[in-house]
Amino acid sequence: MTTIGYYTPFKPLGFHLPSGDLTIATGLRDFLESGGHRIIHPSRLRARWIFWKPWLWPVVVRDRLRALRMLRRVRCGLWLTYHAYYKSPDLVGPWVCRRLDIPYVIFQGIYSTRRKKAIKTLPGYVLNRKALMRADHIFSNRKEDLLNLRRLIPEDRLTYIAPGIDPEEFTFDAAARRELRNTWKIPENTPVVLSAAMFRPGVKTEGLIWTIKACAELYRQKKSVQLVIAGDGKERKTLQALAESLLSENVRFVGKIPRDRMHRFYSAGDIFAFPGIRETLGMVYLEAQSCGLPVVAFHNGGIPEVVKDSITGFLTPLYDLRAYADAITRILDNGPLRREMSEAAVWHVQSAHDIHRNYHRVETVLQRVIAGYR
Repeated sequence: MTTIGYYTPFKPLGFHLPSGDLTIATGLRDFLESGGHRIIHPSRLRARWIFWKPWLWPVVVRDRLRALRMLRRVRCGLWLTYHAYYKSPDLVGPWVCRRLDIPYVIFQGIYSTRRKKAIKTLPGYVLNRKALMRADHIFSNRKEDLLNLRRLIPEDRLTYIAPGIDPEEFTFDAAARRELRNTWKIPENTPVVLSAAMFRPGVKTEGLIWTIKACAELYRQKKSVQLVIAGDGKERKTLQALAESLLSENVRFVGKIPRDRMHRFYSAGDIFAFPGIRETLGMVYLEAQSCGLPVVAFHNGGIPEVVKDSITGFLTPLYDLRAYADAITRILDNGPLRREMSEAAVWHVQSAHDIHRNYHRVETVLQRVIAGYR
């Protein structure tokens, strides 16, 4: 087995704000460790906009030297960087790999030429491009990113890996459904729309506002529906005030739920709705589908790669409230359609987005890169 230096320049593992990126980064590390590989973390430097933070430049030098000593001591066989792009270029890995003469690999490398057109992003573009070109192999978990990478990197150094979760961690739990609905005082025959996100300023809160307004449309049509929202953050009071003004007693905020208990939350609902404005992937959609929930979201970003439109849910035009609300209504009002989409959602995740199957391919490619190095 291989000793791997694993670095996440965008956010160090264990970062205090949860996100899909951290979920993917942690899942990849855990998979490699479960396969017997030794994972070493040579740096915890957060490189976000570091090229405009000169007080951190000495830290780059320090971490390069520290990583070099650390990985030389443990006889590291490969460096793997997760999520390198113009905001957070990898300034440590390529330098260390040159001196240790070991393969340099990136998982979720991103390349965008329009970033060279603005002064703010030009330094990050240049530094990230340099790291991408140095990489012996790059994995992409978004097809759009893969297309962009092909403009710079030869095809034989690129591999697409579909985003995934562990389906066994997200399965329907009938007992949890009864328990939570009883706690929320929601009868079994009352349709429940679930939504979940961090309540931070920006597109997450904006997405929850769209969902609240969509459910308010159903409420005005005298539909019997309950909206239950999981999450927490700075915008909680704003969201609660809006929801209560539009939905009265037909909305519940249940707080932040640990990921290992989210399957219970999903099991209590009938549909998962969150627009996912500019969402790069949206692991939450895979989790919800794995638990048998049809999904309603905006057709944008990387969502079409994880939700099959009209099969496991509906993807509606961006910023079209009527279409978004109508899609929710269509699923809730049609029991046979809801059950059909529920079954399709579970199968979709198990067949195309099983993290174990997908990451076995990553492991195979890594072994090939090591064997063919030099």
